[in-house]
Amino acid sequence: MNCETAKNIKLSSILDQIGACKIRTFNHEIWYLSPFRKEQTASFKIDLRKNLFYDFGEGFGGNVLDFVMRYYKCDIPNALKILREDFHSFSFQQQPTAVLNEQVNYKKNYEITNVQTLSNPNLINYLKERKLNLELCKRYLCEVHYQLNGKNYFGVGFKNDQNGFEIRNKYIKLCLGKKWFTHIKNESESAVILESWSDFIALLTLYPKMEKEYDFIILNSLVLSSKIDPIMQKYERVFLTLDSDEAGTKVTQKLLEKGNGKCTDFRKIYSNAKDLNEFLIRTLPVKNTRRL
Repeated sequence: MNCETAKNIKLSSILDQIGACKIRTFNHEIWYLSPFRKEQTASFKIDLRKNLFYDFGEGFGGNVLDFVMRYYKCDIPNALKILREDFHSFSFQQQPTAVLNEQVNYKKNYEITNVQTLSNPNLINYLKERKLNLELCKRYLCEVHYQLNGKNYFGVGFKNDQNGFEIRNKYIKLCLGKKWFTHIKNESESAVILESWSDFIALLTLYPKMEKEYDFIILNSLVLSSKIDPIMQKYERVFLTLDSDEAGTKVTQKLLEKGNGKCTDFRKIYSNAKDLNEFLIRTLPVKNTRRL
């Protein structure tokens, strides 16, 4: 994804995915409570025709990239990565076929209708295809049913520390609620940092004894690596198992520098794959596990 492609992603879709509070739609504008701060009166506007936003409370506006960089406090390369990985399933900007002329008041366009134990055969098959241990999946994941834009959906859910859910299935990748990391605590002096829940389950599938011997920090997005500094300081040792691509390498290097010797780049265990889950899919059946 390049900058021009990113700018064509609908801003309204991004605001919907992060759970921004939509107050009203009128003509070609949508008004929200600003996602940058707490407020009582809507001061954040999206122009649907131009696909631009303006925050009257801060006197700041711009395009899709400007919003993502401001919201996630990141640079352009990381903004593009977020858009590619977290918002790829959403629509690109289209010319409006009709002008909206009805004023509508509502807070968000999704609703979680049920959270239950994983049981849907389609989701079970999805996890099997990724060679993830099902017992582990049922321990750390759930089945989330939700409504989005008036339609019913379901997916594998992974809860973060702000009560948001990372939702995955064969066809979609999104977050319901606030995007945040997940910290799993076992009162260990060592922690493992991972990029996604699938890498976390893959790691435990490969090395089951690690489950109770380490704490785990699942970022759910590389941008959130900037939020975990206070947590990292509590550990004597930190193992980094991020993706082996350019973005993952860049964040790994930053964390190594911040760690002052306590961090170890542990990507050598999957040097022939992009990440732990890909390594698992490529090389090992589910039943083949190792001791770290």
